[in-house]
Amino acid sequence: MHPRDQTIFALSSGRLPSAIAIVRVSGPMAEQVVSGLAGKTPAPRMATRALLHDQNGQPIDDAVVLWFPGPASATGEDVAEFHVHGGRAVLATLFGAIAAFKNVRPAEPGEFTRRAFENGKLDLTEAEGLDDLIHADTDRQRRQALRQLKGLLGDRARDWRERAIAASALIEAGIDFSDEGDVPAELIAPALDRIRSLHAEIQGVLAAQGQGERLRDGVVVAISGPPNVGKSTLINQLARREVAIVSPHAGTTRDVIEVQLDLDGYPVTVIDTAGIRETEDPVEQEGVRRARARAAEADLVLWLADNADARVGHEGTTPVWLVHNKIDLGRPLAEPGAGVPEFSISAVRGDGIPELIASLVGFAHDYFGASEGGLIMRVRQRELLQQTADALSRSVDVVGQGEELAAEELRSAALSLGRLLGRVDVEDILDVIFREFCVGK
Repeated sequence: MHPRDQTIFALSSGRLPSAIAIVRVSGPMAEQVVSGLAGKTPAPRMATRALLHDQNGQPIDDAVVLWFPGPASATGEDVAEFHVHGGRAVLATLFGAIAAFKNVRPAEPGEFTRRAFENGKLDLTEAEGLDDLIHADTDRQRRQALRQLKGLLGDRARDWRERAIAASALIEAGIDFSDEGDVPAELIAPALDRIRSLHAEIQGVLAAQGQGERLRDGVVVAISGPPNVGKSTLINQLARREVAIVSPHAGTTRDVIEVQLDLDGYPVTVIDTAGIRETEDPVEQEGVRRARARAAEADLVLWLADNADARVGHEGTTPVWLVHNKIDLGRPLAEPGAGVPEFSISAVRGDGIPELIASLVGFAHDYFGASEGGLIMRVRQRELLQQTADALSRSVDVVGQGEELAAEELRSAALSLGRLLGRVDVEDILDVIFREFCVGK
C-alpha cells in the first residue's frame, strides 16, 4: 500500500507530561480505529466520553473522543481525535494500541498538513502561514501568520492566476479558433490591457514588500565593544534573566550568545559577542572573529563603552548606536554627538535601560514598517511573484513578434502563480476557451 493511502496518527498537542494530550488519526482506517478503541463510532463532530480499550480488551484511559468523517475534516480524510490524560505511560499504551491496526503508522513531520494540502483544504501559502503561526514568538508575528493562513496572499494569487489565464485564453482563441464565428476577431487589444493591469498590480506588491519577510525573521541587534565594558550584563538586563556569564576578567565571553526578545510585539534577537581586541589566545581570536562577523550581519549594532570619550570601533554599513555604560561608577554622562545616536546607561543598576529599550522599539517600528499587511512572507513567494511579473512583461514585449510567443509567456506566468499556490493544471486555459467562447459545440 502506498504511504499516502495508509492511516497516520500522532500526538497533536504539546510535550509530555501534560493535563490533557490530543492524539489525531487520519486516513481510511480512522473509523475502524476509533470504533475499535472506544467500542463504537461517536456521532460526527460531537465530543463523546469513552473508556478506551486495546485489542486485548485491556483498559487504556477514560477519554473524550471526536469523529470527523471526510471530507468535512481538517485533512479532508476521515479523522478521529482522542483527548486523553497526558501521562507518558498513557500515550505509550495508546500509541501501541493504534499502531496494532493494519495499515496504520505514525505520521511523518508535517504529514497532516500535507494531506490537507493534497485534498484541497489548504494551498501552499496557507500551509506556510500555518507553519509561521505555530512558530510565532510575538503578537505581531501571530497576526501576520493568521492573515496568511486565512488567505491573505492565496486569495490574491488565485485572482491573479485567473486573470492571467483569461488573458491567455483570449490570445489562444485568436490563434487557434479565429475561423469560429462566435469568437471575436479583435482579441489581442483587450488581452494586452488585462496583462498590463495585472503586471502593474503585481509589481506594486513586489515594490511594497519587505515588511512581511522582515517581521517573520525578526530584527537582529548585536552588542559589541571592547572587553569588560558590560556587554554580558546588558544582555542579561534586556533579557531580565541571566543568559550570559558576567565576570570582571576580560575575555570571558568567547562565543556568540543569543536571546529572543518581544519588544512591543516586534521580534528582536539580541546578540552578546566577544570583546573586540587584539589577543594571542587562539580561542579568544575565534570569538573575536565571530563577533565581527555577527556584528556585520546584524541590523543594528550597540557599541558599548565605559567612558564618555569613547568612539565607535565598528566598521561597516550597519547602523550603530554608541552606548556609554557604568554611569553608576560616577562616569560623566555622554553629551549628544552630531554623529551616531548615543545613550548613557548603567547595565548593573538599570539606569537608562527603559530609554534604550524605547529607542529599540522605535527602531523596530521603522525597520518593519507601520503596516502589517505585507503579502509576501517568504523568499519562495517573492521569487515566484517576480517570475510572474517578468513573464507578464515579456508577453507584452513579444506580442508583436507573434501571438504564440505572448501566449507562451502567459502560460509561464500562470504556471508561476500555480506553483505559488501549489496548484498547477495545464487544462485551465482550454477550460476557459471552451466555456467563454463555446468552441467545438
